[in-house]
Amino acid sequence: MIRSMTGYGRAEAPGSRVTISVECKSVNHRHLDIALKFPRGLAPLELDARRIIQATLGRGRIDVTATLGATAGGTLNPVTLNVAQAAEYEEIARQLADRLKITGAPTLLWLLDRPGVLSREEQPALSPEEAWPLLEQSLTSALGELVTRREIEGQALREDLRSLHAALTAHVDLMAQRAPMAVQRRAARLSERIHSLLGDIAIDQSRIATEVAVWAEKTDLTEELARLRAHLDQFVTLFEKGGAVGRTLDFLIQEMNREVNTIGAKADDLEVSQAVIGAKSTLEKLREQVQNIE
Repeated sequence: MIRSMTGYGRAEAPGSRVTISVECKSVNHRHLDIALKFPRGLAPLELDARRIIQATLGRGRIDVTATLGATAGGTLNPVTLNVAQAAEYEEIARQLADRLKITGAPTLLWLLDRPGVLSREEQPALSPEEAWPLLEQSLTSALGELVTRREIEGQALREDLRSLHAALTAHVDLMAQRAPMAVQRRAARLSERIHSLLGDIAIDQSRIATEVAVWAEKTDLTEELARLRAHLDQFVTLFEKGGAVGRTLDFLIQEMNREVNTIGAKADDLEVSQAVIGAKSTLEKLREQVQNIE
């Protein structure tokens, strides 16, 4: 099963004194980029937390936030109000208002939001033996929810990839169908042009055949179409297999785009050229979708 790189998960684990809550968010990224925001009491456990994340996820920007709260029936350390600090902020704000001739006074909400006015002492230090089981439980559960959401979105992406793959295959089939006709049309146009220029003068048909053969060799699409079909088959195999295949699928799209560009440069047929345009548009849609896959 393929997975999206976008997801969210949240969980908490209550202990005897505190509850540890973990929130995980993930978005697209070329590699696995982990950003942890832990309180000071959990900082020594960041390395172990990273190991769990690395074992669970293969790709994406992962933001993990852990918070400490009081267990039901327990209490957090009280909030401290620094009245002197608030009064200092208020006085400075009034002086600035008078100087700039601005009416109005600082609001209570503004004062409470100033640094240092409200504070809460940290909970008593947690030992690793007490904190790790709680952090491990909440982190594992939050990552499990995140993975589930990534898998649900991945299933939708899989259906989109199927549809786009079918559209691209149809463009390639048209190229393969029209390519052999190009040689015949080239020979007919060359012969018609020579007749219009020379009239009834005898024409060396072998020379025309030689010119057409040289042109046909230069514009032959057999190898490009064969490689393109091989890439299409591998593309299906990968997204059906699932797992962390995003980077490989992205590489395959680059290779398919290279082959389509070569076919476009060689094409001497309006319908082939139109199929090339359609294929490039479909490849761009595929690329956009693959950017979301882990």
